[in-house]
Amino acid sequence: MKTDIKKADKKYIASTYKRFPVVAVSGKGSVVTDENGKKYIDMGSGIGVTAFGVADPAWRKAVCDQAAKLQHVSNLYYTEPCVKLARTLCRRTGMKKVFFSNSGAEANECAIKAARKYSCDKYGAARHVITTLNNSFHGRTLTTLAATGQARFHAQFAPLTPGFISFDAGDMTVPRELNARGELAAVMIECVQGEGGVIPLTAGFVKDLAAFCSENDVLLIVDEVQTGNGRTGELYAYMNYGITPDIVSTAKGLAGGLPLGATLLGEKCRDVFSYGDHGSTFGGNPVACAAALSVIGRLDKKLLASVKQKSKFIFDSLNGAEGIESVSGMGLMIGIKTSRPASEVVNECVERGVLCLTAKDRVRLLPALNIPMKTLEKAINIIKQVCKGGE
Repeated sequence: MKTDIKKADKKYIASTYKRFPVVAVSGKGSVVTDENGKKYIDMGSGIGVTAFGVADPAWRKAVCDQAAKLQHVSNLYYTEPCVKLARTLCRRTGMKKVFFSNSGAEANECAIKAARKYSCDKYGAARHVITTLNNSFHGRTLTTLAATGQARFHAQFAPLTPGFISFDAGDMTVPRELNARGELAAVMIECVQGEGGVIPLTAGFVKDLAAFCSENDVLLIVDEVQTGNGRTGELYAYMNYGITPDIVSTAKGLAGGLPLGATLLGEKCRDVFSYGDHGSTFGGNPVACAAALSVIGRLDKKLLASVKQKSKFIFDSLNGAEGIESVSGMGLMIGIKTSRPASEVVNECVERGVLCLTAKDRVRLLPALNIPMKTLEKAINIIKQVCKGGE
């Protein structure tokens, strides 16, 4: 049976993932157990998804209670969890309306459609270009791939959706030129470039960009798919920069393990969509929304402060450690530049009972927001030992 899972995966599942040799069967909190009973400290949380760990009691109760009442009814009808979640997100962010989907890519697709429609309605179809940053990542659909500022993701999928141009963070030449030609509809950024190596944008650049967008009625879209929902020590990463976006997209940790994406629309775009302009069969699913309410409701000042405290511990522990060249990131979204290849470090960590991720040439850490300090300390010590090549 143990071998059958891996063989069946290879036979029946598309070969799009390079899996680690771990068959996960259960878990609790920040510990995952495999088919052999071996336990691992989970420092990846399903790529930033299980915000409160595996089988979190409050999350589980919210999901089970809602599933026992109504698991799906479609957006042809009203459901309370969907409305309550939208209201909560608007009240916590100051945004005005929400569109629910199923993933980060879909949330970004909606953001792109909203920006294009806003600009077309107000200025005409020629003002349609959306600029993104080099080294960015916005999804794997053809349109979000086009928005992604990394050529390595584009190979073999051309032609991509037109109307996207990427530029270097800190250099405003491209958006200014496009705006002067009357072509620029929006600018789309991640405050911390996750797949790009866990690189935070500088505060000065983000504020300058926000000011430029505001002055020229160019919409500012902030992609919070990975950075959102408490990950950086604030509810959303843009809050660390003191700016107000026009559109915010998010997913991953929002529903704590169920598929849910959200596109938050600010004042300018609150009514950009009319009947039939967009839709999603599963978006706003009551079970997923109930799960998200359980997550968002616990992202209070105390929890967010603890995220920052744990972040400081990680930075202090890893900076200057043997075999570690640099540490980047924000909150519990950490990138580690190691002397050894990142893949080697991650593979050895798996052998030693710690699950980590990679992002480009870095080891990436995305632990559960509530990971216990003792568990975190144990994982960081193992990572340090692996990085220096010690026993």
